[in-house]
Amino acid sequence: MSFSSPSHLFRLAALTALASVSLATAHAQSSFVSRYQARVSATQAQQPHWVTPLVTVTPRLEQEIRTDFLRQTNPKLYNTWNYGNSKGLELIPERHIEILINLPPFFAHEQKSLKDGFGDFTLNSKFRFYARNEEHGNAIVTAFLAASVPTGKVGGSCCAVVTPTLAVGKGFGLLALTSTAGGSLPVTNAKGLGHTIAWNNVVQYRLAKTGNARFFWPEFELNTSIYKGGPSDGKTQVYGTPGLVIGRIPLTHDAQGKPGRLGVTFGAGEQIALTHFHNNNHNLVFTARMPF
Repeated sequence: MSFSSPSHLFRLAALTALASVSLATAHAQSSFVSRYQARVSATQAQQPHWVTPLVTVTPRLEQEIRTDFLRQTNPKLYNTWNYGNSKGLELIPERHIEILINLPPFFAHEQKSLKDGFGDFTLNSKFRFYARNEEHGNAIVTAFLAASVPTGKVGGSCCAVVTPTLAVGKGFGLLALTSTAGGSLPVTNAKGLGHTIAWNNVVQYRLAKTGNARFFWPEFELNTSIYKGGPSDGKTQVYGTPGLVIGRIPLTHDAQGKPGRLGVTFGAGEQIALTHFHNNNHNLVFTARMPF
């Protein structure tokens, strides 16, 4: 009979302990993710299941990675591409709250006299006051609080700005109506920047049934900006935005064949100026999102 040396036994015990800790850590992490995603699913199950519009921020709580692209055409017919359009990561850390961490947009100008570069860094947050899914009222009321930080050298602001907004939505069968209203509050230089009142209204319709799912959402938005003070004092800019959003298309399914959380959504539309005063016209809007 042979016996292992004490050093061999010590190493074996250490390896066993390390393996146990690793398994326990992996299990704890897996359990945390599972509990987190289950809470997010339960939170979203309480609200209407409309798709997020192209331009207007939805009152619904979403968890996704999102990026948008805009081609903006100025009155001189020069195009500017906005890559990112201040979109990024959206998370639901608590059952009534969403946090949006947005990457700075990158502006690429066709007009040679304008410099290319990144715009301002922005954050947004939502607090959902009221939510009823399609079976229990099909309605939602949410407040936003957004903030921009003057980090950009192109197309940005001189000063930090906060923007409170109230958003409401109501569904009628396959039809969904959304309205948001908010105003910009510069932290400094309020007289020079002025205030912008943003009022957005959206009509969406769920179309084109595929199996048990409906992925096609034609929509029309009215995107209104009313300027008080600043260089555009007293002016109003209104865009009509027809578009189509397709999603959410599931990429995974559970053991019972039901759609999983991971999916993809994309869409496109055009902002058409409806007022004589406008900074751009015939802006093309493209969006790509990955809910998870």
